[in-house]
Amino acid sequence: MRRTIALALLALLVCASPAPAQTAADLQLVLAVDASGSVDRVRFDLQKSGYVAAFRHARVLQAIRSGPNRAIAVTMLQWTGPAQQVQTVGWSLVGEEETASAFAAAIERAPRQLFGGGTSISGAIDYAATLFPISPFAAPRRVIDVSGDGSNNRGRPVALARDAAVAAGIGINGLPILALEPDLDRYYYDNVIGGAGAFVVPAQNYETFADAILKKLIAEIAANDR
Repeated sequence: MRRTIALALLALLVCASPAPAQTAADLQLVLAVDASGSVDRVRFDLQKSGYVAAFRHARVLQAIRSGPNRAIAVTMLQWTGPAQQVQTVGWSLVGEEETASAFAAAIERAPRQLFGGGTSISGAIDYAATLFPISPFAAPRRVIDVSGDGSNNRGRPVALARDAAVAAGIGINGLPILALEPDLDRYYYDNVIGGAGAFVVPAQNYETFADAILKKLIAEIAANDR
């Protein structure tokens, strides 16, 4: 009897124990990088090097440290078709030069894992939204940062994925690369971005991607409204 009572009390204590506290950050950011068929090796490497350079840039670090928690949580995924997405760099807390440099190095090391399969921005948004609940960090803002060079041509309509994410309290910003579709920025404005302060920073081509992502990350992290 005593053993039964003791086990019951232990079970109650376990159930009543609080969940491990999440580390506080100012922003949870998912970087969704296009790996579809239109993105050849050179173009993919230009995207990757742009993100690496941005996280090594003093202005990005300054923006990160301007918030009350002086840190952001960030992860990266590659995307292509409706069911083809992979998280290539896990959730990381970036708050000083060492952690920013470590995240940049992780991006640099991460190989390309997807090739072809169409362009499913909706699939990228749906998958990115699933990464927030498994993050070990907590933040008042959750944002998906989508970069790509084409409009949605696979999976469900992208506006439906956008609306579902926004309804869940997730913002979406866009970095369209206009090399193949010159009006892709307007498409992103109308169909992809959503949430309070959502914005688009277009890159005219892959060679200017690094400048565009630097500008976009600074605005995103500092929560500048457009």
